[in-house]
Amino acid sequence: MKLAFSTLGVPGLPISDVVRLAATHGYHGVELRTHPEEPVHTGLDLTARADVAAEFKTAGVEILGLAGYVRVAAPGDDEPVLAEIRELLELARDLGAPFIRVFPGGGSEQTPEEADATAARRLGTAAEYAADLGVRILLETHDSHRTGADAIRVLGPVGHRQAGALWDVMHTWLGGEQPSASYAALSPFLGYVQVKDIASVDDTTPLALGAGVLPLTECVDLLSREGWDGWLCWEYEKRWYESAAPLEGLLGGGREYLARLLNDAA
Repeated sequence: MKLAFSTLGVPGLPISDVVRLAATHGYHGVELRTHPEEPVHTGLDLTARADVAAEFKTAGVEILGLAGYVRVAAPGDDEPVLAEIRELLELARDLGAPFIRVFPGGGSEQTPEEADATAARRLGTAAEYAADLGVRILLETHDSHRTGADAIRVLGPVGHRQAGALWDVMHTWLGGEQPSASYAALSPFLGYVQVKDIASVDDTTPLALGAGVLPLTECVDLLSREGWDGWLCWEYEKRWYESAAPLEGLLGGGREYLARLLNDAA
């Protein structure tokens, strides 16, 4: 498996510094949080996009994916949602990123069935466009659809290779789903896996990997046993928790921890 980290853990950090951190600490790739307050967003012109891609290529670090904020199950008209997905897909193509991340984002005014149908309809349409660009759209286990069982209610009906799943191990755990059940549901669709650690159900402040309660050993053992050879991406949510320790000082230990889990699982 390859190892990456998300720039959610280093909010606003210039791309040159992000690339340096990845190269220095032995990460194969980076997931780029894609938002107007970050260096990478859909407003970048073609020259800026080429510059970002070149910085990563020169350092031998891959851009794993773009973590966008489109909510595919949200109530409302389809076209604004589809337009936002298209912008993300085009940015991913220009940067050479194989994946974009979208959220479910179903609303309380919808029934679960309505949210599922809305998300599946939009993803089915967007997947055709994604196929032309060579990028996959990954629905993260999050918010209204936080378990694998929730996600496949959407992805099953879509039935398109370019619409897949991003397994956030914290959300499936918070949803009460065992890793084996999450993997069984998501494996036909799995793009990559987000790992992290927290103190408890009630305290989701990010911790160093291995310092909390999430079943990371079980997840890595399971993935290894099943022969899955994709990406593990550390999503350290520093942006939402200012009191959390800086990620920069944790990256080396995090990589060693994941490498140790992978070695033990082998």
